[in-house]
Amino acid sequence: MPKLNILLVDNDPGRSAIVKQALEDAGHNVIAKLNDDANLSKNVLALQPDIIIIDMDAPGRDTLEQMREINRDQARPIILFSAPNDQRFMQEAIRAGVSAYMLDGLNQTQIMPIVEVAIARFREFQALRKELDDTKSKLADRKIIEKAKGLIMARKGLDEDGAYQLLRKNAMSQNKRLIDMARILVSVEDLLG
Repeated sequence: MPKLNILLVDNDPGRSAIVKQALEDAGHNVIAKLNDDANLSKNVLALQPDIIIIDMDAPGRDTLEQMREINRDQARPIILFSAPNDQRFMQEAIRAGVSAYMLDGLNQTQIMPIVEVAIARFREFQALRKELDDTKSKLADRKIIEKAKGLIMARKGLDEDGAYQLLRKNAMSQNKRLIDMARILVSVEDLLG
């Protein structure tokens, strides 16, 4: 595993020293240690850590909201260690973007396996998110192409295949992608109505 730059958030000096030492012993760099999660998303933006470890006895709604913001705007693995065994909070934390949620009781030998699992889970989630975004984009493009073909069919009296061939021929002759040509046609039709 390459060297990681880690942001550690922990209000317990003794506990954070153990976590920091385990991370540094594994060859990683703790770039900052924050005593609380106030301005967490701003600190993440400024520090650009590879991973965030939050170890708090009782994280609250503000913590969840900041994790949601980080996951939305600057996604990276987040590990949350928390004392209360609250199933509802755990589910909310996972929905907010936490890659690993651990109850307290951590010992030094567990830290790196947890970090590795969190990174693997984060990468898998990001790959699924990208695949979903790509699929949504392709579906949206397909709808525009279908609409453009429908316009051509109505105006030129062509069947579906003929409309597609005409759209494709025009795209090629203008050195444009098929979807770009379809967008132009749909935009012009919307403008002229």
